[in-house]
Amino acid sequence: MIEPIKKLSYDELFCLHTINTLIIQNDDINVTLKKILNLLSEIAGLKRGIISVYYKELEEIHHEILGFDDSEDEVKFSPGEGITGEVVRTGKPIAIPRLNQSPIFLDKTGIRRNLNREELAFICVPIQYCNATIGALSVDREVLSSENGDLSHEIFYLSNIANLISESVNRKILVSENINLKSLLNIPGKISTIIGNSRPMRELAHQISLIANSNVSVLITGETGTGKEMVAKEIHKLSHRSDKPFITINCGAIPEGLIESELFGHKKGSFTGAITDRIGKFQAADGGTIFLDEIGELPQILQVKLLRALQEREITKVGDNQNIKVDVRVIAATNRNLEEELAKGTFRSDLYYRLNVFQLFLPPLRERGADILLLSDFFIRKYSSQMEKVITRLDTSAIDMLTIYHWPGNVRELENCIERACLLTQDGVISAHNLPPSLQMKSVENRGKKRGKFESLVRAYEIELITDALKDAQGNQTAAADYLGTTKRVIQYKISQYSIDYKRFSNTGKK
Repeated sequence: MIEPIKKLSYDELFCLHTINTLIIQNDDINVTLKKILNLLSEIAGLKRGIISVYYKELEEIHHEILGFDDSEDEVKFSPGEGITGEVVRTGKPIAIPRLNQSPIFLDKTGIRRNLNREELAFICVPIQYCNATIGALSVDREVLSSENGDLSHEIFYLSNIANLISESVNRKILVSENINLKSLLNIPGKISTIIGNSRPMRELAHQISLIANSNVSVLITGETGTGKEMVAKEIHKLSHRSDKPFITINCGAIPEGLIESELFGHKKGSFTGAITDRIGKFQAADGGTIFLDEIGELPQILQVKLLRALQEREITKVGDNQNIKVDVRVIAATNRNLEEELAKGTFRSDLYYRLNVFQLFLPPLRERGADILLLSDFFIRKYSSQMEKVITRLDTSAIDMLTIYHWPGNVRELENCIERACLLTQDGVISAHNLPPSLQMKSVENRGKKRGKFESLVRAYEIELITDALKDAQGNQTAAADYLGTTKRVIQYKISQYSIDYKRFSNTGKK
């Protein structure tokens, strides 16, 4: 519920308008949020403002943006700790009419040590984005002894401000996590091909470190495109078999009549076309690792022979009766639910349990949060190098599109999107229009959800286009109009309409 406009003072309305303008026109998130806290203090009398950010993966709340300077460093909370922690945990605002009456107020910043808490009210409201609490906005307000302690107006007003800044705070979380994730790529000893720091990926990396140097069979499950082969390669690389072969075979890509020969080899003349002796994948992988991709596609008659190879550590070539000992670690992968296949009788239970000594699950990309941006940066570096292009960043519109999309094709689809964008961009920046049209499609569960009024969306898009053009034109309105294929008069009208400060771009070059 939004506070009716008739109940807001002129100063409060002016403050809301100014905050909205700051959010639209400024690129630096930290500077913008700091200015907003200063505005609350100077215009609305809401002092010592703090924007606290909830890092869900760490289960920590950090005081990120402060409306004052003299505070303790590295202030952190756990969800439920103190007033701020409780607001984040419950997603509900808390107001304390007089701070001296609140035993749970912690004042971790230490800025109120020399203040009379009897004359201070404290208001803290949740910052929510897409129905999830991502932080909290808190302020102090001086109170008179005659006041009755009703802070409902301040709660509603501060909640409106929290709604305005929620997208900026969410973007700050993504940027902060992305910076931290990038640093992991340069730490010696880290798993190098598993890119990500979301909780599921950290758990996966820990599990890989536990099993890599053993000989146990591993079954990797997950949707298509999640990177099952990359995980198998990482296990091999970290094992004592790393200097031996890593052999891959896709059980679903080879005709049923040839799969046995591919796995175990054949003798000359054993079937039409067998003109020479040939070793199979198991023998080629001797001493190393064999990766059986799409194991759920393996015909039942071959399942029996694979089971024997796993149990006896020996194989028999097609057309031969001599057993060959092999020392091979087996890693299998599937995007099927093999337990359902067991129930239907299409996959042997004894083979399943032999393969499934240790199971690794790869989460879909849509559940990996900020990993999307880290992977995007990785692919940008990869393809900009291959194409010999200088590509510096993703712009805001591209970041929003990448993080909102549901990624049915997972990491493979993301890589294809970034490769395409690297090919199309001409200015070293990947924008939304460089990404495939498919990214503009919503997932089934998100269809029909409101995204805002049409006028607001058009306004935001026009501001983005004009701002980007002014950046490229270094503030020159005539040149910006040429970039956009319109007239200077239209640009001047829009600049005035949206209060865009074109002069601040006069000393900037192309980014």
